[in-house]
Amino acid sequence: MTRILGFESSCDETGVALIEVEGGRPPRLLAQALHSQIAMHQAYGGVVPELASRDHVRRVLPLTREVMAQAGLALSDVDLIAYTQGPGLAGALLVGAGVAVSLAAALEVPALPIHHLEGHLLSPFLSADAPEFPFVALLVSGGHTQLMRVSDVGLYEILGETIDDAAGEAFDKSAKLLGLPYPGGPHLARLAEFGNPQAYALPRPLLHSGKPDFSFAGLKTAVLTQVKKLGDAPCDQAKADLAASTQAAIVEVLVKKSLLALKESGLRRLVVAGGVGANAQLREQLNAVCARRGVRVHYPELSLCTDNGAMIAMAAALRVQRGMAKPRRDGGFEVRPRWDLSAA
Repeated sequence: MTRILGFESSCDETGVALIEVEGGRPPRLLAQALHSQIAMHQAYGGVVPELASRDHVRRVLPLTREVMAQAGLALSDVDLIAYTQGPGLAGALLVGAGVAVSLAAALEVPALPIHHLEGHLLSPFLSADAPEFPFVALLVSGGHTQLMRVSDVGLYEILGETIDDAAGEAFDKSAKLLGLPYPGGPHLARLAEFGNPQAYALPRPLLHSGKPDFSFAGLKTAVLTQVKKLGDAPCDQAKADLAASTQAAIVEVLVKKSLLALKESGLRRLVVAGGVGANAQLREQLNAVCARRGVRVHYPELSLCTDNGAMIAMAAALRVQRGMAKPRRDGGFEVRPRWDLSAA
């Protein structure tokens, strides 16, 4: 039996979680705790890196104590410590990595660096309806939008990705143009519930390119043009209609490109991971079209779509089970703010 303590601190959430893995059984989540910095960053309209790093310093140890208390275990019961090495904000990554490696040294256990996107990619394995390999993954997290073939842990082949803005950025930037607060994506989705998704004819870049690549920069420009046409004081309904039309454009592109990747790969299983994967319209449309095609769709639990420590501990657990883990015991570490998943 191996108990893994996972730390996530790549951006504006501090996450800590404890997972237990035994033999070939599915890893079991024992406890987790998460602190979001949304309220702190709202006044600035986005994440302030220095403030994010300082808040991680304040939160990480209390969250660790909370997790161990939930599990009814002591730190001496931990066998391995995993942490996010990248990508992310350099200062924020350094906080989590520094605490993780220091704690590992104090406990005389190894420390294992984990790729943040691999954590998201494997987070559906924490759900009751866990996927099986191989599958196509739609990874829509922050500044990343990628489609990939996942043959097993560590075996990732990129099928398509964004050539400019990511889907999450399209949501957030469009929301900001509409005057919505940070974080924009969820606010835009809530406003869209009251709008007409066909009110504005917004572009779907690369929709008919025949390739599973994405582009959302043109959509953002189109939203800006419509906002200017609405003037300085648009009515609530006009804003709701534009929000609904924006969401419809993003979701249609994500759905169509996912179907194309499934067709090209010949696979019948789709995993959706990352913050945008919590979008209700995306889930509804993917569920509908995939059901008609006999494709199984898997998502992480809604609470695990955003950054969290459980996904980092889970990625570590799956690597341990496969004998792929390469932990360190020398107390050294580095962070990788930019890091291609295919190089992990």
